Amino acid sequence: MLDDKNSFNYDNRNLSDVFRELQEIKNNPQAQQAYVKHTKKTKKPKVKVNNFNSNKKQKSSNSFAFNFHTKDKKIKTNDLTLSNILTGCGILVVSMALFFPKDLAFAQSYASTETSKTVEAYELNRHRLNMQSIISENAGMDRVKEQVTEERDVEFETTYNDNASLPKGEEITEQEGVLGKDSLTVVKTYENGNFVEETILSRTNLVAPTPKIISRGTSEFLAKHKVHIGDVMYLVKADKLKAEANDTSNDVAEVKESIDVKLIELPSEEWAKVSFDGVEGYIKTSNLTSPTTTPNIVEKNRIQRILLKVNIGMALNKSSDLTLNDYKKIFTNIPNDRNKIFQDNYQVFYNMDKKYNINGIFLASIAVHESGWGTSNIANDKNNLFGYGAYDESPYESSQDFTSYADGIETVAKSLVKYYLNPAGTKIYGGETAEGWYYNGPTVEGVNTRYASDDSWHTKVYSYMEMLYNRLDS
Repeated sequence: MLDDKNSFNYDNRNLSDVFRELQEIKNNPQAQQAYVKHTKKTKKPKVKVNNFNSNKKQKSSNSFAFNFHTKDKKIKTNDLTLSNILTGCGILVVSMALFFPKDLAFAQSYASTETSKTVEAYELNRHRLNMQSIISENAGMDRVKEQVTEERDVEFETTYNDNASLPKGEEITEQEGVLGKDSLTVVKTYENGNFVEETILSRTNLVAPTPKIISRGTSEFLAKHKVHIGDVMYLVKADKLKAEANDTSNDVAEVKESIDVKLIELPSEEWAKVSFDGVEGYIKTSNLTSPTTTPNIVEKNRIQRILLKVNIGMALNKSSDLTLNDYKKIFTNIPNDRNKIFQDNYQVFYNMDKKYNINGIFLASIAVHESGWGTSNIANDKNNLFGYGAYDESPYESSQDFTSYADGIETVAKSLVKYYLNPAGTKIYGGETAEGWYYNGPTVEGVNTRYASDDSWHTKVYSYMEMLYNRLDS
């Protein structure tokens, strides 16, 4: 073993001493350097071998020799005893076991017939294997396999169907998907309690999955207007409904501009089946619009729906359903209203409409007809736009005076509701009931019977009604 001066003492060593010495060399860099220097100085004995192929003696090139110095003495190969041989073999085996798996790998030396070379270099093994770690990890691994039979869900498929009755790009679910069930027999593998893999041995279907069905819209017409079947659409211009989806088909109804129709069916992108006030027919899709593409179409439709109800036989004992803005639009800047009487009192007519449940346009039309747009003497002198109380023999003298136009308008409205427009016993304003003394129907012609001596009075009044209503659409 090594002495204090890093020399190598080979006297009286046993195998355990050799192990300790090699362990010290392995762990001590200085000892390694000393060992290398020592081997360089040591002369290796020549080993003679017989060459059976020739008569000449050659020196072996395949034998390994180690020279160990003990002070200044050499150990020759021909003087080796059995114990020396065993000691050398032990040193060789331990050296290979300790040095080669770790960081030092010695170069191979060769003996030639002329000279012998010593091991002079080593290289660093940068990818050494930690055998102890590998063995420890695998020695503690617990690998278990088990066979089980269990039920598992089976995913359903999703089917897409094109639908020309849906807006393009829109989808609706026609049928929800339902998971199926399979019975599986599998072998599961676990390592250290953790699932690793499985092998399916058999599979039996118990319940077939129900596919999910989705309808996918293809209609560009519906997508453009953002509507669906069953929605309301509007006519861009007046048109006629056809019995079939072609231009040569018979007409079934005439529909005015901006009127609403219900979309029933879309047989193609060019024709649509619609319903107009219960009458069904076909119309070209190019003549249909929606609030999305025509934002003011709803307001236009409201006006058109009001105008559709305007006729000489319309009931006048109910509100006109016009708004205050409608009245303002109707009575503002009428050329014939030179004194601006009707323009200044449009809100009064509106209030009578709502308060007494009488058509305010009908009330105003009577005032226009009787006062000549507020130009008569009775209108100017007595604030009486209706000639209320006047008789044919002495109209001016018999007509009633009012403190204001509004006062006269309200008086006439109450009188028409109580005596002309409603049958006796009808509940009217302020908890009162109608007397119905002059009731002959709630129409302009019915009022004409007892209100005016002129038999054509109702047609003249109605003409003013039409003119005023039509101002809504101007």
